[in-house]
Amino acid sequence: MISVIIFLTGLAVGSFLNCVIYRLAIPRGRSFCPFCKHRLSWQDLIPVLSFFILRGKCRYCRKKISLQYPLVEIATGLLFLLIFNFQFSIFNFIIACFLITIFVYDLKHFIIPDKIIFPAIIIALIFNFQFLISKQFSIFNYSILSAFGAAIFFLTIVLISRGKAMGIGDIKLAFFMGLFLGFPNILVALFLAFLIGAIIGVGLILAKRKTLKSEVPFGPFLVTGIFIALFWGEKMIGWYFDLFNLTI
Repeated sequence: MISVIIFLTGLAVGSFLNCVIYRLAIPRGRSFCPFCKHRLSWQDLIPVLSFFILRGKCRYCRKKISLQYPLVEIATGLLFLLIFNFQFSIFNFIIACFLITIFVYDLKHFIIPDKIIFPAIIIALIFNFQFLISKQFSIFNYSILSAFGAAIFFLTIVLISRGKAMGIGDIKLAFFMGLFLGFPNILVALFLAFLIGAIIGVGLILAKRKTLKSEVPFGPFLVTGIFIALFWGEKMIGWYFDLFNLTI
């Protein structure tokens, strides 16, 4: 029953995040259809359920509703369940909301909005100060060093490629990643982000959906790496050390 409640809460939060994502680009009042501009009533805004009841079409103009809306809601619900079962903390629930917003917004608009990444960084910094206050200096230092190390790494890529391979937003997100994950999980997240990005990039080129000169947002890959490292980073590191008979 608790898991059901967590999942339904995630669906509701996902619906709210869809509004945030849309209004970051187009700040308006109440929710409305992007095609006919008709204001949506409460029965049009029930997470996931409204999409299926309306068969994926606007009640008023019958234009197709983007799959983004139910997908974000379901993804948020599933992530909330994972956090509840594996990494439970209010902090992780809050950060998940920021990361989902960054994932979708960067995927759609090729930019990581400052209105989202800066608050995420501030919250992560405040969270890390607890380790400083409780004199857990190693955890605090690892987080700060991971943040600056990841940011400098991405800054180097931006400078070498003259902004063609990465953007400034990726540097900010990398800094946040270090604060949030610390060491060594930051390494897992970055490795997976580049690996997944390379696989999908090659796949898009082979499918002739993209070319070598096409712009592909890297934020979604970084966010994916963050979540995998959060839930399974320690196990992956343990597996790696066991595979090569290494010791930490």
